[in-house]
Amino acid sequence: MSKKIAFIILWLSFVTYAFFLAPPEQPGTFELIKNLSTGVWEGVNPLVISLFNIMGVLPMIYSCLLFIDGRGQKISAAPFALVSFGVGAFAILPYLFLRQPNPDFPGKKNWFIKLLDSRITGTLLLISAIGLVGYGLINGDWADFAQQWQTNRFINVMSLDFCLLSLLPSVLISDDMARRNMDNPTLFWIAALIPLFGSLIYLSWRSPIPEKSEQLSKAQAVST
Repeated sequence: MSKKIAFIILWLSFVTYAFFLAPPEQPGTFELIKNLSTGVWEGVNPLVISLFNIMGVLPMIYSCLLFIDGRGQKISAAPFALVSFGVGAFAILPYLFLRQPNPDFPGKKNWFIKLLDSRITGTLLLISAIGLVGYGLINGDWADFAQQWQTNRFINVMSLDFCLLSLLPSVLISDDMARRNMDNPTLFWIAALIPLFGSLIYLSWRSPIPEKSEQLSKAQAVST
């Protein structure tokens, strides 16, 4: 219950900050978002480009966890996962508040779950994140980014959203490891303590999730 209270307080605090305490919205924000979305990046700080695109990688990380976690929940994870591509932690935090601990995966994997469960998917996301972070760090203008962070609501809130999304996957990873019968504390702490890359390393390394039929077969084999 204490975790649920923490999630709802964090969500309310983030909403309050984003709409009432963050720097004012600047003219041209919609144009900037449109240009970032369509690849018109001339004159845009590479750090902003990198951050904006990483905010597309992070919802993919959560999709690789939420759609599997949601299989055993009373609520559907799909709306929260899909909306997170547009609003990030504003969608993820309510799901973390509403979900229940769920160390099982009922039923069989369809093609979509198999795609999200694949180590190849995790590896491709990891490579993408390394490329985006490297691009921003090598080419970015930190002084300009700091100035925009202090004066531009979009940049400011997106940065905080990135921080939240980078730190929260471990909440789901503990159950995800239980579903896979994984006992690897080192991998868990890598995922929990290294923002962004820790969860991507986990997705690239985790064992495939066993289907219900596989679990029953193993249990029958042990009993006999």
